[in-house]
Amino acid sequence: MDYKKFADFSPCDYAGPLKRESFMDAGMKELWPEIPRVSGPAFTVEMVAGENLALHRAIYEAPVGSIIVAQSNTIDYSVIGGNVTEIAQKRGIAGFVIDGTVRDIGEIKELKMPMFGRGVLPMPGGKKNAVPVNVPITAGGIAVNPGDIIVADEEGIAVIPKDKAEEIYTQTKANVEKDKAMSFEQWAANHKEKIDSFYN
Repeated sequence: MDYKKFADFSPCDYAGPLKRESFMDAGMKELWPEIPRVSGPAFTVEMVAGENLALHRAIYEAPVGSIIVAQSNTIDYSVIGGNVTEIAQKRGIAGFVIDGTVRDIGEIKELKMPMFGRGVLPMPGGKKNAVPVNVPITAGGIAVNPGDIIVADEEGIAVIPKDKAEEIYTQTKANVEKDKAMSFEQWAANHKEKIDSFYN
């Protein structure tokens, strides 16, 4: 599957064929400005709160082009910093979506690694429990399964179920092309007509 093509469209575009449960909550956002849109298959991680071991394992196991999606179960300890991000980048990881906090955001920004999460915190987590990686998780308030397609940018984070990915892409493309074929004036007229219909 061509995972990069899913970045042809923004999470807003995917909001046509997808339902609410496919979008992470509003607390999940870009952690440095003007992050380019990124897409790829999810490589998932569920961490023991206060630890980062599973995430650091994932950067060595995730296939090239993956987006590592992690549930850290705390915002009191950060799970990734500059050096680990650089290792991941050199291994071909496409980006990170972390339900938690990160550190060294200045270094991460310099590396231009797409990094989404809940915030930034200097304190790193520890390493004790070697829990399995690439298992079903909940992140950003929704279910994420290994291999689901992630599309993330300044508009938010979409999680496209892997078994419906091609169908969703095709639907989204058709919707976008239909919208492009309509002038703004026509769209505005349709919009007013629709709103008026509720009040008449």
